[in-house]
Amino acid sequence: MTVEAPVAPDAPDEELPAEPPTPAAAPAGAAPSLLTREPAAEPVIGVRQLDGGIIEVALPPNREIGGPEARVAGAAVRALADGRRLPVVLIISGVVGVSVEARQVYAGSIAAAAFALVGESPVDRVIAHYLLRSRSETIPAEFFLSRAEALEWLRPYTSE
Repeated sequence: MTVEAPVAPDAPDEELPAEPPTPAAAPAGAAPSLLTREPAAEPVIGVRQLDGGIIEVALPPNREIGGPEARVAGAAVRALADGRRLPVVLIISGVVGVSVEARQVYAGSIAAAAFALVGESPVDRVIAHYLLRSRSETIPAEFFLSRAEALEWLRPYTSE
């Protein structure tokens, strides 16, 4: 099962007009333009349960994660956990930032038996340590550069 939590898009580089120009506004003799700009699909926080009972939360790269989308993702984790405490792997590769409100959602998790944070850059490591500082001392958590190592580290927590 995969649950998606929408992430608020960044402000566009340029503003689009509220309405496309009408053909009457085009110069005389000009062919109407067939080009339209479709809105890009919003990036989402992916939440799914992996084989073995580990929940994976994948944050979209190049975005700052805010409280509203963190709450939606947290609700999805709780729904998948169904009253149990399960290990969670949190993929943070390329995330620009995490708001204070999103950090509080992470820190207040009641469904996590353990957290493994996965990133690939020094910035990811800084964001992971920001999140790790806010967590409950009773929930084990570690940062990994490899998803495979993170999943291996979480395996002992699948039996809780």
